[in-house]
Amino acid sequence: MTTPHATSEGRTGDEFRSGFVCVVGRPNAGKSTLTNAVVGQKVAITSGRPQTTRHVVRGIVHRPDAQLVLVDTPGLHRPRTLLGERLNDLVRDTLSEVDVVVFCLPADQRVGPGDRFIAQQLAALAEGPGATPVVAVATKADLVPRGRLAEHLLAIAELGDWADVVPVSAVDGYQVDTLVDVLVGHLPPGPALYPDGELTDEPEAVMVAELVREAALEGVRDELPHSLAVVVDEIVPREGREGPDGNPGLLDVRVHLFVERDSQKAIVIGRGGSRLRDVGSRARRGIEALLGTKVYLDLHVKVAKDWQRDPKQLHRLGF
Repeated sequence: MTTPHATSEGRTGDEFRSGFVCVVGRPNAGKSTLTNAVVGQKVAITSGRPQTTRHVVRGIVHRPDAQLVLVDTPGLHRPRTLLGERLNDLVRDTLSEVDVVVFCLPADQRVGPGDRFIAQQLAALAEGPGATPVVAVATKADLVPRGRLAEHLLAIAELGDWADVVPVSAVDGYQVDTLVDVLVGHLPPGPALYPDGELTDEPEAVMVAELVREAALEGVRDELPHSLAVVVDEIVPREGREGPDGNPGLLDVRVHLFVERDSQKAIVIGRGGSRLRDVGSRARRGIEALLGTKVYLDLHVKVAKDWQRDPKQLHRLGF
């Protein structure tokens, strides 16, 4: 993991803590929603579909006594494609380089084989000298009654030797601050790693692509999330549209959405292009909020046959 430049003079030594926290869990365990709740702003895309996250996204939490850098990862799962294998490798590489691991287990679902698979992967981290503390988090606590939540917490405790177990609801904020306190307690002393006010170190193009992908995944069939890739071709100021302060008055944002089959292309575009227009409208609102200016969003859908299994196409699409 690349270490960013240290900043914020005077915030060093035992009184200040800083470090990286990796958020893991099986697909659709609430990792991205939790990341956004802890940071206090949207830095990771969310969806009701599994395997929404494709990139490691860092969200930065600033406190007077600490700086917490959250690393959201794709869900660990038993891979069925080359893409799945690469996403799992990405998670394992990240786990080896962080100070604390957050293991998300959704309260509205029983502990299952996927959770046990991840628990086995994490067991080696929590053992021996230089062990990485693993904090187990019962996400989506707002969706179940107290009795069911207590049952879920007991099942989590039996799954492994965790540093802490914390129930949380990212939607209504239940125990989010408590979780941050727990995580800060596990961080080593050190200086701030990012400037005050910075919430993520993701490049703008990656964030734009993720916003488009999130909008495209809303309300589609189960098959599509695994088959959709988004690439930003360019983000350029429109000539002659500069604002009075010299900033761009309008940005042209050109984006390609890649699917694996013609039938999937038809799903994304919709009848007469209606669905793609809706995707563009929803994505544009998020992109304008991100970039702080008006945007003309130009979306094109292309077929890249079986790209999840093709090493050359995976490389071209950024995996």
